[in-house]
Amino acid sequence: MKTRNLNWRCGVSALMAAAVIAAQPALAQESPATGGTLVVANDTEPRNLNPAIVASNGVFFVASKIVEPLAEMDYETGLKPLLAESWSASDDGLSFTVNVRKGVTWSDGEPLTSADVAFSAMQVWKVKQNIGRQIFKNLTSVETPDEHTAIFKFLKPTPGQLIENALPAVTAVLPAHLLEGEDLGETAYNAAPVGTGPFVFAEHEPGQFYRLTRNENYWQDGKPYLDEIVYRVLPDPGAKAAALETGDLHLTAFSAVPLTDMERLDAIDGISVITKGYEGITYNVTLDINHRREELANPLVRKAIAHAIDQEFLIDVVFLGYATAATGPVPPTAADFYTETEATYPFDPAHAEELLDEAGYPRGADGNRFSLRLRPAPWFQQTRDTGSYVRQALAAVGIDVEIVTADPGGHIKAVYTEHDFDLAVGSPVWRNDPAISTTILYQGGLDAGVPFANQWGYDSAEMNALIAKGISTLDTAERTQVYRDFQELAQEDLPIIFLTHFTFLSVARDEVRNVSNNPRWATSGWADTWIKAD
Repeated sequence: MKTRNLNWRCGVSALMAAAVIAAQPALAQESPATGGTLVVANDTEPRNLNPAIVASNGVFFVASKIVEPLAEMDYETGLKPLLAESWSASDDGLSFTVNVRKGVTWSDGEPLTSADVAFSAMQVWKVKQNIGRQIFKNLTSVETPDEHTAIFKFLKPTPGQLIENALPAVTAVLPAHLLEGEDLGETAYNAAPVGTGPFVFAEHEPGQFYRLTRNENYWQDGKPYLDEIVYRVLPDPGAKAAALETGDLHLTAFSAVPLTDMERLDAIDGISVITKGYEGITYNVTLDINHRREELANPLVRKAIAHAIDQEFLIDVVFLGYATAATGPVPPTAADFYTETEATYPFDPAHAEELLDEAGYPRGADGNRFSLRLRPAPWFQQTRDTGSYVRQALAAVGIDVEIVTADPGGHIKAVYTEHDFDLAVGSPVWRNDPAISTTILYQGGLDAGVPFANQWGYDSAEMNALIAKGISTLDTAERTQVYRDFQELAQEDLPIIFLTHFTFLSVARDEVRNVSNNPRWATSGWADTWIKAD
């Protein structure tokens, strides 16, 4: 069955178009079967499964089945209510009211109330979460006039557009009755979360698997359809492809199978490559730069590095065409915010050498100007391969680069807490609004340890002012202009270098139904996913 192979091997714009294609009639008329265990490949083992603290897709991939947000993205309506039945923003931008869904219980039997939303917002999203710290910076309180109403109060006007755009990724709701008074950084909850979602955390065997079981008290009647989800820890890409072919795996996500295997797998009867389901989580590949290093604090050096890197090589060789060249921190698919910036850095090694000479770093007797240590993010083959390519590209202009590798936890600690890097290959996510997960890459003054954020030592008063303005401007047109100015400054200062924008592919056995049916499918709850019996 190849009907789910929508415009396979197509560009980003075509992927977005494919997202609106309706489900095949044959699938739509089927009655879901209940039961069965879905076996999924997982590349890594997140140490923290609390999505309200670590808002990253590696965590969401497992934890979103257990802990739910207030709303989820939807192809037809844009947003689908989950733990919020509805919401509204005040005209002055100083309050945002959430009507909490009635009749929902935590998997331990306690009822969900507005107190849980208030606790999550004030004690976690605002102060602990890598993304929420910025979005809820001006949140002063959450009023709970009754058990099903939560009124967010802001010190400064906060756009309702921003809060709505942030609901899927930022608002994972935690149980106040279990976590009030706990040390949220050390609590055992982070390794075995309790939620309202369709599945319940059952066990984790390190190096082997995570197992989730059906939440018998789930608030959506008749769901979930599956009995269990087992995430097998399979870091070897070849092993994942082989397991799909033998039927030992049902599904891989986030392009976990090598791109070179996609065409072969898609030709196998019973396996399909699926291109949709990631439109709400467009990824980028970045070269993150530690400004604490004297050479890298020089903007001429940063611009030279940008000119030394051939984006088309990355697209053609590393991504096999499944990416587009980045011109800044906002992807072209984000039509409401994207702008073509004046500052551009086309591949030009000769000019890169001129800039390095001008910066005061000529080649030495050995041909090298200086040496750097580069840490490629370990979670994707493409980030690892980008690191290898950057090493070669910089060697060509006289910069010696040593690759330093670590497991995911070690990488996060080294880059975001200890700042033990010169360069790092990152993979930040575009989440529908610059203020959600993009401006935090440029925001100065963040505490050490905030992951997937500006830990580069870059702190610009002009940039900080633009970021603050964007998060408080209510007029949509004015807000759009703020973010155009933000992009211009980002590319002129070039504190980090955006290299490519890319999306992912899923590979699934055809008996798995309701795959990739929302724009954040891999990081959503999978309550309606089911397995067709032979």
